[in-house]
Amino acid sequence: MRILSGCLILALFSALVLLYIRYIEKHTLFHPSKEIEFSPGEVGLDFEEVFFKTKDNLKLNGWFIPARGVGYTVLFCHGNAGNISHRLQKIKFFNQLGCSVFIFDYRGYGKSKGRPSEEGMYLDVKSAYDYLLSRGIGNSQIIGYGESLGGAIIIDLAAKNKVAGLIAESSFSSGRDMARRVYPFIPYWLFSSHFDSASKIKSITAQKLIIHSLNDEIVPYDLSLRLYAAAAGPKEFLQISGPHNSCFYDSEKILEQRLPDFLSRLSK
Repeated sequence: MRILSGCLILALFSALVLLYIRYIEKHTLFHPSKEIEFSPGEVGLDFEEVFFKTKDNLKLNGWFIPARGVGYTVLFCHGNAGNISHRLQKIKFFNQLGCSVFIFDYRGYGKSKGRPSEEGMYLDVKSAYDYLLSRGIGNSQIIGYGESLGGAIIIDLAAKNKVAGLIAESSFSSGRDMARRVYPFIPYWLFSSHFDSASKIKSITAQKLIIHSLNDEIVPYDLSLRLYAAAAGPKEFLQISGPHNSCFYDSEKILEQRLPDFLSRLSK
C-alpha cells in the first residue's frame, strides 16, 4: 500500500513538473500584443490592410506595402513579441530598397484570431505565402525574412516552398538548443517545441543571408553560426552589432551596404 501511495505521489509530482515546464515554455516563446499602436501611414508608406484565412480556418491580419515598379516582395515574419505595428522601421527599410513588403500577425497576435503555437505558426506563414501567390506574385519574386523566432518560421516555409531568397536575422539553430541555454537546469527533451531550423535549412537551395549581432544578449551568437554551418550553399553570414532588439537599427549603415548586394545576386 505504501509503495502504491509513493508511486501516486511521484506520478502527481511528475505531472505538476511537466505542466510547469509547459507553462514556462509557452510564456517564454510567445509574447503577443493585441493592440495595433501604429500604422505604415505614420511613416509615410502607402499600405493595404489584408485579412486572409489559414488552412484550419483562422482569420489572420496583415499589411501589404507596395513598392514602385515590379520587384521582390519581402514576406516578413516578425519575432515572438508585440505585433506588426512594432516593425515600421524595418518595413520602411525594405521598402526603400525597392521591395514590396507583406507583414502579417501570427494567430493570437494583433488582430489575428486564435492562440499561438509552433505548428499553428507554420500554417500561418504558409497561408501568407499562398495569399501572395493569389495576388499574382510569383514564388521567384518572394524573399522570406524572419527576425528571431520568425527566422524559424520562415525557414520552415522555405524548406517546403520555393522562394527567391531567405534572410534570417538574430535567429537560432533549434528551439532545444535555445532551451539548453535559457534553462540549463531542465532536460531539453522535456520541452515540446522543436523549431529545428538547422535540420530544415539543409534542404533550402535559395540564396541565404544569416545576420546576427555579436552582442546579442537574448539569442546566443554561436547558435546563428551553427545555423549557418548547417545551411546548404549558396549562403553568407553577416556579423552586426548591438542588442537583440535594436541591432538591426544600430547596424543600419552596414545593412544598407550589404542587402542591395544580396538582392542583386538573387537574379543570377
